[in-house]
Amino acid sequence: MIDKCCTTFYAGIVLLLLTAGAYGQSFFPTSLTCEHLTDPIGIDAEKPRLAWKIATDDAQFQQGAYEIIVSDDVSLLQKGVGNAWHSGKVSGARTLVAYNGKKLKPRTRYYWMVSTWDENGTKSAARTFAYFETGKLDEPWRAQWITDVRDTAIQPAAYFRKVVSLGKKVVSARAYIAAAGLFELSVNGRKIGDGLLNPMFTRFDKRNLYLTLDVTGVIQKGENAIGMILGNGWYNHQSWSEWDFHKAVWRDRPAFCMEIHVDYADGSSEKIYSDATWKTALGPIIFNSIYTGEHYDARKEQRGWNLSSFDDAGWHPAIGREAPSPRIIAQALEPIRIVDKFGQLEITKISDSAYLYKLPENIAGITKLSVQGERGTTFRIKHGETIDHHNHVDQSTIDIYSDQKNGLDPFQTDIFILKGEGLEEFMPRFNYKGFQYVEVTADRPVDLRANNLTAYRINSDVRPVGKIESSNELVNKIWAATNRSYLSNLHGYPTDCPQREKNGWTGDAHIAIEAALFNYDAITVYEKWLADHRDAQLENGVLPAIIPTSTWGYDWGNGVDWTSSTVIIPWTLYRYYGDARALLQNYSSMKRFVDYVTSIAPEGLTDWGLGDWVPYKTIADKQLLISLYYYQDALILSKTAGLLGHRQDSVAYGQVAHKIKQAINDKFLDKEKAIYATGSQAELSGPLYWGVVPEAYRQQVADNLAKRVVADDKHLDVGLLGSKTLLGALSDNGYADLAFEVATQQTYPSWGWWIRNGATTLYETWKIETETLSRNHVMFGEISAWFYKALGGINADEQNPGFRTFVVRPHFVKGMDSFRAIYDSPGGEIVSSWNRINDRVAFDLTIPPNTQATVRLEDVVSAIDSNTGMPIGIDSRTGNGDFHLGSGSYRFLVADRIH
Repeated sequence: MIDKCCTTFYAGIVLLLLTAGAYGQSFFPTSLTCEHLTDPIGIDAEKPRLAWKIATDDAQFQQGAYEIIVSDDVSLLQKGVGNAWHSGKVSGARTLVAYNGKKLKPRTRYYWMVSTWDENGTKSAARTFAYFETGKLDEPWRAQWITDVRDTAIQPAAYFRKVVSLGKKVVSARAYIAAAGLFELSVNGRKIGDGLLNPMFTRFDKRNLYLTLDVTGVIQKGENAIGMILGNGWYNHQSWSEWDFHKAVWRDRPAFCMEIHVDYADGSSEKIYSDATWKTALGPIIFNSIYTGEHYDARKEQRGWNLSSFDDAGWHPAIGREAPSPRIIAQALEPIRIVDKFGQLEITKISDSAYLYKLPENIAGITKLSVQGERGTTFRIKHGETIDHHNHVDQSTIDIYSDQKNGLDPFQTDIFILKGEGLEEFMPRFNYKGFQYVEVTADRPVDLRANNLTAYRINSDVRPVGKIESSNELVNKIWAATNRSYLSNLHGYPTDCPQREKNGWTGDAHIAIEAALFNYDAITVYEKWLADHRDAQLENGVLPAIIPTSTWGYDWGNGVDWTSSTVIIPWTLYRYYGDARALLQNYSSMKRFVDYVTSIAPEGLTDWGLGDWVPYKTIADKQLLISLYYYQDALILSKTAGLLGHRQDSVAYGQVAHKIKQAINDKFLDKEKAIYATGSQAELSGPLYWGVVPEAYRQQVADNLAKRVVADDKHLDVGLLGSKTLLGALSDNGYADLAFEVATQQTYPSWGWWIRNGATTLYETWKIETETLSRNHVMFGEISAWFYKALGGINADEQNPGFRTFVVRPHFVKGMDSFRAIYDSPGGEIVSSWNRINDRVAFDLTIPPNTQATVRLEDVVSAIDSNTGMPIGIDSRTGNGDFHLGSGSYRFLVADRIH
């Protein structure tokens, strides 16, 4: 049972007691998370992962041991008693540990704390604690799935209500809600939670997600009205879709299943279930589509519909139905929320009935219209990324993917019909758009001002963990544009664009995965998406190009280069977080995928895929580039098998990788010329970046790549796959300055060309003047990761993942006087900063507590421990001149080769 006390207040008091005086201590655990979430409620993991960081004023701190205590009674925890699990003192520097105690009980809050020791055996005096709360776990659902009808063509959204009378004082209440479609819950007229577009999109006929919501503060003794609104989401896709979501095998009228568990002050409890006694009616949301927009007729509002005093005599009984899928799983990821607000927008009057609003940047989100007018006045709120010469929103690049049903389902357009009663507001519940411009048009003259429209950015609310600052303003703008595009394409899964597709394109996501993880703590979103991969995978191992999907993408767009997401993303999560859970969960899927590719490519080469998608000019050899991904998949699988203890698999897939590498070099490497295939940028950078080039030829190939880039006027000549490898292949092989020149070009084709032409997000193609251009794609976002890896020099070490150790090799490139990269790794904040001072470069590095780094620098004039002011000892130098350093802050003066 959930703790009956006033948990929030009591927990805060206990936290204060346990951490009193903590900041006077030399070290203590901080930033406690469970399943990579802070104090989550409603998790289903049998062995949840517990993690922490170390806060310390000891620059040299290294953890020598830890102890975890878990209890479902906070008073026991305060005494150091763990009635669920007591790990005992465990030697080691680990800060991510899976729960290993008694079987967890459903719907129970567990409190936990961790103590640590340093290498000298001193124990942390402060004992910080946190909590997690289980969901249903394996407990059967007693509630019934209910809906209003089974007709998918009915457009108005269904509203549901139930009045329940509670006879005792409530101390705790939780709502457990599974839905097919989207929902908004209210209790006694108050919306519950700040999350939007719940639950997240899944393959609905295979897996449904449920949420746990705390309703303690709104449900009370006496009568309570529980209200529910259901939206279509991706479940009942009523708009035409190029990707056949309107033909989805799961499609049905939205439905939900809810249990509310109420705990009373006297220790008793009561349960409220969804069933056929609930009542339902249609409401003012007369149409809603996750894909196109939402239509709201305020004249159809039923005031007070979610209050106990409302007369629902005209409402109808709900009808029961079967569950949409056999699996109902807890939604355990960061929710979609409003994360930013744009008010007082720039406004242009087009006519007496039409106005144009402009945001300072391109976003994914929603708008709120606040207006007064006559009853029946109809507003169309049209969103888009560009405008035409007459200041109207231009949707020409979006319309190619739409069928607007003669204006009944206009794309990226909300419709609001006034009831004519003073100030009225409309903001969609079940939709989001991609836009920088909003055209508001009424069916009669209106007077609108800047404050009539407010825009909101919405996305999965992942925590920022990275920051780039430099003396080069273009670098700063490209980094910021990449982040905007990433967040614009993160709504429970990574997408390609927010304005016209909202598809989970696999290749786009894995190409940009390092840019994602350097900038945001997004592991929960990717773990959810990998579960979508497992749902989508066919028995033979084949995956679709977009995930989730119903039927589209199994016959086009997929292939080794795109659907390698099932291998690359789990491995990247492991490298960045030091967490092998994704590898363990996806190992079978990874094997089936690689085995399928092997079955169609017995000689080690394959051209199954799209190749270097949307190239600038040169079309690289498909078989070469796609076989490089096949090689990576086999190599990663071999490493994963070894990590998980599958020795035979490790050897077998290692042999597959070796065979692929040999086949690539035998066919494509011209040893006399030291080039691959025709010697294009993608064809040379790919083998270099992915480690296929034989060592004897590596520098020659790199030299030829540099010559190719110079011959191309120091501009890129690649598509998507080449954009992943070009900059890194240059900077890793002695050509960092050239890579920086390519990265900061401002003429076509380049990232800077976009920025120079007003871009605030990344585009889909290098060419701007194209009728199919999306102006909000993250797939070319690897450049952001390159800023961290090459300019900041921060690189993961897969031998000690999660940045427990890492390699630092910054490049002090020409054309920039200062650079600073901050990355809040699982171990703590890494800061890599450099600036030019006369004929020296001052390089400052912060290595967080409990971690170590190998620093690779040339022409070092001096090296100082910034905490002590003392020179770094000779014992910190390795045989090849590298510095091997523990936690702390350091300054290096390096001879500036520019001078």
